Amino acid sequence: MTGPRTEPVATAAPTGAAAPAARTEATARAVTDVFQPRNVLLVGMLAIGWAAAGHWSGLPWGLLGALCAGIVPAAYIEWERGRGTWGDRHVVDRTKRAPIFFVILGSIGTGSAVMVLGHAPAGILMAMLALWVMTVGLLAVNTVWKISVDSAVASAVVALLSVVHSPWWLTAYAMTVAVCWSRVALRYHTVAQTVAGASLGAATAAALLT
Repeated sequence: MTGPRTEPVATAAPTGAAAPAARTEATARAVTDVFQPRNVLLVGMLAIGWAAAGHWSGLPWGLLGALCAGIVPAAYIEWERGRGTWGDRHVVDRTKRAPIFFVILGSIGTGSAVMVLGHAPAGILMAMLALWVMTVGLLAVNTVWKISVDSAVASAVVALLSVVHSPWWLTAYAMTVAVCWSRVALRYHTVAQTVAGASLGAATAAALLT
């Protein structure tokens, strides 16, 4: 014998002041997910590889760069998430981020060694070195302050492309600004932390490639 059926209760859509806030958060989450470091590095390193070689033969080197700088670290984060180490890819607890930086440094270092042995174009190799130095900076700052990695990567890739390919890539800093905004809107970082990350990314790229 069964009791009376109960209909599922529909969740009311946000109204009044809550509706704009919900839309802002949804937009910020979409921006931070689309332009996460893994995705930005995949597109950016392929473009840097092409530009550094001057033709399609640079694409495999760019793919290697994207694999080592973005995809391997992202896979490591997902693996640790599966083990319950972190709640999501953002790793909001600053004190738990050090292993990620060491994985990135090891992965980029390995990829750079392969590039040297394979006589990769100088531009893509220097881009890898710039990302390695940037990661050292992020690790150092992270020991005392939660600097934004997403902002640093979004800035570094644009700066690298502007040096290796064309200054017109600087217009893509609109994407970097959007990433910074999204990190603040989602309360993962303060404005100062995103500005610091973006500045570090640009500075290391410019210092090593110009």
